[in-house]
Amino acid sequence: MRLLHTSDWHLGRAFHRVSMLDAQSAFIGHLVDTVREREVDAVVVSGDVYDRAVPPLSAVELYDDALHRLADLGVPTVMISGNHDSARRLGVGAGLLGRAGIHLRTAASRVAEPVVLTDAHGDVAFYGLPYLEPAIVKAEFGVERAGHEQVLGAAMERVRADLAARAPGTRSVVLAHAFVTGGTPSDSERDITVGGVAAVPAGVFDGVDYVALGHLHGSQTLSERVRYSGSPLPYSFSEADHRKSMWLIDLDADGAVSAERIDCPVPRPLARIRGDLEDLLADPDLTVHEESWVEATLTDEVRPDDPMARLTDRFPHTLSLLFDPRRTDARPDASYAERLSGRDDHEIAEDFVTHVRGAGPDPDERAVLRAAFDAVRTDDVVREVAR
Repeated sequence: MRLLHTSDWHLGRAFHRVSMLDAQSAFIGHLVDTVREREVDAVVVSGDVYDRAVPPLSAVELYDDALHRLADLGVPTVMISGNHDSARRLGVGAGLLGRAGIHLRTAASRVAEPVVLTDAHGDVAFYGLPYLEPAIVKAEFGVERAGHEQVLGAAMERVRADLAARAPGTRSVVLAHAFVTGGTPSDSERDITVGGVAAVPAGVFDGVDYVALGHLHGSQTLSERVRYSGSPLPYSFSEADHRKSMWLIDLDADGAVSAERIDCPVPRPLARIRGDLEDLLADPDLTVHEESWVEATLTDEVRPDDPMARLTDRFPHTLSLLFDPRRTDARPDASYAERLSGRDDHEIAEDFVTHVRGAGPDPDERAVLRAAFDAVRTDDVVREVAR
């Protein structure tokens, strides 16, 4: 059986205020084309279909279009909710959608109710484990500790029990939305830490043929049978080095796995550049990034004038501007109290301006600061006299 594993669509999400709706629509088209051209038998979507619990109408319309196009192909789709989704909202109409071949698994109570598909070699049972928030599902699974490992472990016990009761040779696929040990996170995933622990060991999923993971945005292979598809589009500059893709998985008659990465269309590459502003504007090696989405970190000792406008003259798609100036403090390791010792309020204020901007106040700014402090002192004296 041939599966197409994807996750973390995050429909409705922007990238640094740039709408990703057109790019998300292009991805859906690419997904449908891949299903058709590569003769996929089933599509699995491992959570975070939407970017938030109440998505914008444009995202709902795109989701609706995706479901209709997949249903029209006659290829079953199995989908779970992620930590960004509202499980209840995503699961509305699941029974009716199931009749069209779109199988939603959003309830913790249904983890041991697989979608069973059949090929020439027999049955394949698809178990959907939606994102399981430990505090919410603790009672459902009867665990003493509300932790990710405990609730996922209990859910997998139910999966293995159901699988054991099925015909010998039944192959199995688990969809799960979780942070599994060995995976590498990026800045764009929402923290799911509980009690200081976010990750669960991959061994929790022992006993099944393939585990289609969602949550982490980088495509990753934790083992031949346990993989993250990653998000099909970038959602933070920490993903600049990601290759955005889906997994095309073939399960043979014995449940052995072979995998191929299918690249996804990305509207622009991402680039992180760093250095003094003048160097960034002149460096010929950065020509390759002139049409990229750019995050620029300026290291100038003194913050340059109008840096964003100057950067966008060369890099018109600069979306993020950061400052990390080189420091020349005589005593960089001195404590805050030591740095303030013996300095009056006006000097401390001037030091703050220097720290923030990289250069001290000019004469006019010094005059404004001094006038402000004088006014505060005068007000204090007047209030004291009035008492």
